[in-house]
Amino acid sequence: MPDTISPALRDGPRARPPVDPPAPRRPVWIRPVLFPVAVAVAIGAIFISVYLSAFHAPGARDLPVAVVGTSAEAAAVAERLPENAPDTFRVQALPDRETARTAVEHGEIFAAYVPGPGAPELFHAGAHGPSVSALVTGSFGEAARADGERPTPVDLVPASDQDTRGLVVFYTTFGLVLAGYLFGIMTFQLGPGLTARRRMVSLAAFGGAGGLAVASVVSAFGALPAPFLGVAGLVALVAMAVGAFTMLLVRSLGVLGSSAAAVLFMTVGNASSGGSLPAEFLPGWLEPFSAGLPVGVGVRAVNGLAYFHGDGVLSGVAVLVGWTAAGLGGLLLVERLRRRARREA
Repeated sequence: MPDTISPALRDGPRARPPVDPPAPRRPVWIRPVLFPVAVAVAIGAIFISVYLSAFHAPGARDLPVAVVGTSAEAAAVAERLPENAPDTFRVQALPDRETARTAVEHGEIFAAYVPGPGAPELFHAGAHGPSVSALVTGSFGEAARADGERPTPVDLVPASDQDTRGLVVFYTTFGLVLAGYLFGIMTFQLGPGLTARRRMVSLAAFGGAGGLAVASVVSAFGALPAPFLGVAGLVALVAMAVGAFTMLLVRSLGVLGSSAAAVLFMTVGNASSGGSLPAEFLPGWLEPFSAGLPVGVGVRAVNGLAYFHGDGVLSGVAVLVGWTAAGLGGLLLVERLRRRARREA
């Protein structure tokens, strides 16, 4: 008779491996409720910290200025500058009046004190903003009064009559920084399935259209003495740099990527842009961002294009193209790695 007893009954009961008790589950509401709180509070705290550090008591450091004369004469004028700001200026000697004029007009220095047989002159550039003009005229006026003289201010590069507060360059540049940040987020919200190449086409269209739109608005107000296509091109590069790198951050980090882009471009970039005050007025830790982030680079380039014979334009284009290339190159790399991971899965 065949053996019909099952192996389990024949061999007896088998020992079962011990089972660990289930780990207590975290409530599902903790992440969606507390994570946005933590991120938003952190961004707000960073924003306030950066802006208070930059603007609670702004003061220039090593502002480049010049005195026409010998090194000894320049040192003598420097000693008569106000004692409450010993590190405010970096005084150099220039050989003659025309050299000083050229240096101010090209943005190489912020002011030049020109002694003369009559009343001394003070060359400066109103296009740097009213705060800079007030600082240099007040400080060098005090230095001249120590010799019983009163310098005549000469504004070699006045700001546009339609820019009474000196903020047109900043708003011209920053408008598409905000738009570039929003573009980098919306391209994934509205087109989650787009290929990286189509996002690149969209980015180019955004930059071109945005640059032309901003240049048209600025031209309509007549507030910036700069060539139309030059403004459009620089603003387009700023927009594409911010948009491309925001896309990379969002694709790589998700929600945290949009937060990182907000801190990088909207907070640190805005505060260090030099739009309201030159970079020399920023605290030491924040000043380098002005020369590296798209906002500050764009502000200097647009300002140089409008007023200072192209000062900062070539270097600005190089930096902005670098940001755009890094963002798009990183995005292509992330997409390639994710496709490879999906194939292997």
